[in-house]
Amino acid sequence: MARIRCDFFSEALGMGTSMTVLLPERTSTQIGMAGAAPAGDPPVLYLLHGLTDDDTIWTRRTAIERYVAPLGLAVVMPQAARSFYADEEHGNRYWTFLTEELPQVCQSFFRLSERREDTFVAGLSMGGYGAMKWALRRPDRFAAAASLSGALNVAHRREHPTRPVDPAVWHTVWGDRDVPGGDDDTVALLGRAGADLPALYVACGTEDFLHEDNVRFVEAARARDVPVTVDFSPGDHDWAYWDDKIRDVLAWLPLPGAGPSGAEAPPAGSARH
Repeated sequence: MARIRCDFFSEALGMGTSMTVLLPERTSTQIGMAGAAPAGDPPVLYLLHGLTDDDTIWTRRTAIERYVAPLGLAVVMPQAARSFYADEEHGNRYWTFLTEELPQVCQSFFRLSERREDTFVAGLSMGGYGAMKWALRRPDRFAAAASLSGALNVAHRREHPTRPVDPAVWHTVWGDRDVPGGDDDTVALLGRAGADLPALYVACGTEDFLHEDNVRFVEAARARDVPVTVDFSPGDHDWAYWDDKIRDVLAWLPLPGAGPSGAEAPPAGSARH
């Protein structure tokens, strides 16, 4: 893989920002790891970080480069601060940056497939929320979306903060505007979802403080007949869990050449709905 830390100017944010990008490279003489690359433009996974992290975190806390090297998959990891991937009420336009500007910038800088069937999104915690929100609001862009320990019920979480800093974060992101029922409410988005959604994957550890929120999201999906692959197995809100589960997500993605659906059976302790 080629790993690129890319610093660039964002028109949507009005400032410089960064992303970390992994690009497939065909190799045969590396010791301990082989790389693969498709003949054409590679498929791409947009991989989103959590609340306290940045665009480098997936490469620092997991072996994501090693996991994707044999898949011929590009990975784009953008910087989004503590924005909950929203156009902030008292901050910046991170939703616009993520969903409109970032894909265009990536296409101008790198060779990446633009086809829906080659495009995926995933994330952890705040990034899991961002991945599901992006997939539900722009389903035409993605073949699959995955959330690991996602904050998938922010309307509930806003009213029941778990840390002293939470009210300040909510105020910066949403101010006084209502979240329940709106375009930032992933549970409400399920109710407005059409038939042509991407494949959805939700994983959360049973010891995670966000487990109940993930259960509510899955129940809402089930009530609306929205298919979702679910893994509620033992685990906490930590990198040991996410390093393990991102491998399950990569195995589940419908990558080119992975078979009719690209999906494998869920891991032990999980349930498919």
